[in-house]
Amino acid sequence: MSCSCCHNEKHETKNCEHKEHNHNHHQEEKQTSSCGCGHCHHHEDETSKNTMILKITLSSIFLVLAITLNHFFDLPILGKLGLFLVPYLIIGFSVIKEAIENIFHGEFFDENFLMTVATIGAFAIGEYPEAVLVMLLSQIGETFESMASAKARKSISSMMDIKPDFAHLVIGETIKTVNPEEIKIGDIILVKPGEKIPLDGVIEKGESTLDTSALTGESLPRTVSKDNKVVSGAVNLTSLLYVRVTKIFSESTVSKILDLVENAENKKAKAENFITKFAKYYTPIVVFAALALAIIPSLILGDWGNWIKRACIFLVVSCPCALVISVPLSFFAGIGAASKRGILIKGGNFIETLAKMEIAVFDKTGTLTKGNFEVVKVFALNQNENELLNLAAKAESFSNHPIGKSILKAAKIQNPSEIQKNVSIKEISGMGIEATLEDEQNITIFCGNQKLLKKHNIQFEEAKEIGTIVYVAKNQDYLGYIVIADAEKPEATSALTNLKALGIERTVMLTGDQETVANAVGKKLGVDTVFANLLPQDKVSILEQLLAEKKIVGFVGDGINDAPVLTRSDVGIAMGGLGSDAAIEAADVVLMDDNPEKIAIAIKIARNTIKIVKQNIAFALGIKFIVLVAGSLGLAPMWLAIFADVGVSVIAILNAMRAGGKQS
Repeated sequence: MSCSCCHNEKHETKNCEHKEHNHNHHQEEKQTSSCGCGHCHHHEDETSKNTMILKITLSSIFLVLAITLNHFFDLPILGKLGLFLVPYLIIGFSVIKEAIENIFHGEFFDENFLMTVATIGAFAIGEYPEAVLVMLLSQIGETFESMASAKARKSISSMMDIKPDFAHLVIGETIKTVNPEEIKIGDIILVKPGEKIPLDGVIEKGESTLDTSALTGESLPRTVSKDNKVVSGAVNLTSLLYVRVTKIFSESTVSKILDLVENAENKKAKAENFITKFAKYYTPIVVFAALALAIIPSLILGDWGNWIKRACIFLVVSCPCALVISVPLSFFAGIGAASKRGILIKGGNFIETLAKMEIAVFDKTGTLTKGNFEVVKVFALNQNENELLNLAAKAESFSNHPIGKSILKAAKIQNPSEIQKNVSIKEISGMGIEATLEDEQNITIFCGNQKLLKKHNIQFEEAKEIGTIVYVAKNQDYLGYIVIADAEKPEATSALTNLKALGIERTVMLTGDQETVANAVGKKLGVDTVFANLLPQDKVSILEQLLAEKKIVGFVGDGINDAPVLTRSDVGIAMGGLGSDAAIEAADVVLMDDNPEKIAIAIKIARNTIKIVKQNIAFALGIKFIVLVAGSLGLAPMWLAIFADVGVSVIAILNAMRAGGKQS
């Protein structure tokens, strides 16, 4: 069988059936990061498939005709041979041709060689129908495999649809449609409703909703407006957007994702490497074994025809197609299943590691928490909470500090200039802000920490809350406090629970935050071990200690300041990978949204994929071993040999496709 996804050495880099053309095509396309491992083959795959179906049809018709004529007429040997050679050459010429070409390239032992020798041997002993059937069924099996492989690639190749074909460049009052690669940083582009955003940037003008499902796997549209960041590959749904470009096309999110997806299948798992090496040594061994089976017993016992037939059966059975096809196809289907859910796995080797993960280590900020300050509690002593927030917002109206911005956001102040009139601000370093409201009988608002209130001898009760406490007072009267914190992600608790349910032995959280805050977050989420007050190098040291336990350690981080730890871990999983260069570069697995629940989904997919790979290896080797022994003893007819090759391959392929199925 000539396997279109075979992993012999000459195909190994791209696994292309049309080697010479596609290799060059990939090389050209890769320079611009525009190649999709599915789309670049689409036209050729369709043509090849249609041609093969035509050959199978014609060969089948001529085979039936040959069997019929042979049954009703007593034809001479040359007449019979001629009748069966027609369907044989229709279906097998390309296999024989490739086997001969491979011999001239120094590659004697591959599946093409096995099929050619086995079928010529069958002709030599007068098994004409069997010879044609072996070749015919093997090509049917290959066509089926190609269709299965195309289906496995579909979810990955569908990601190639995120590649934009053009960009509308705004030049003064005119709009020019250009190639996205011509756009420079700082250019303004117009994105119309229904179009893909071609490059990463920031919205200069407009408000719309975006479909990011191709990037994140999530169907819920995302609302964006002025100053919001947008990434290439998202689809603008409702209104015109003017976007100021912040990255050239080759550095944009869409280019990095396309490059990642294109090269994912090149990173082989140990099982894939094993099959590649196995086939390399296995094939010559079985060829010489078949020769020995044909010659040695014949010299001793005679009956050359019988032993040559057994040797042919041996060769047909020994084709390693079921393994060569199904193992890489299983990994490819697993990668495809993950990509449907917005999980990008960079190769089969990382699927293996994910499946074995024992310790899950998390960064806190941006991973288990939202990564931005927000008001989580307002305590008002003798007034309405909104009134307290509004007073604090006036005091913080000039502030650029994240705490001040979070108070303005909680008070729903979109335009601070509206409340800045007649407000004079005095910022006291390390304490907070004194704001004088000149239009309200010179009322002074104090907004800050304990030190600020103590400095002005304002009586207050210290808050026992986790987070940053902002106390608010008016003149000498204490009004209450506001708690600012980095809120936990709503999915974080269930994400950790799901990991425990999957048998993850331990969860660990690493953070540079204060110990009290870190412990409170860890306890609330159910983290087993918490390390706080850490610098980046401290995180690496703790990870090294965990790795020293000889456990498989996965690190989950935001990919921005955790690149060293992501790289050092057994498997690095980037949270919030959408638009993060560091995440895509450093991580082995990229989650294209901020949902930590997808870690458990990724592990389920990985484990299911590995289970299927093991099933296929055991099934294929087991059946082949039984039939090889039976064939050697003369107990296996040619049809059973065909089943042990083609039938096992088809069953293994069907099983491999389950790796792309839904995960609960």
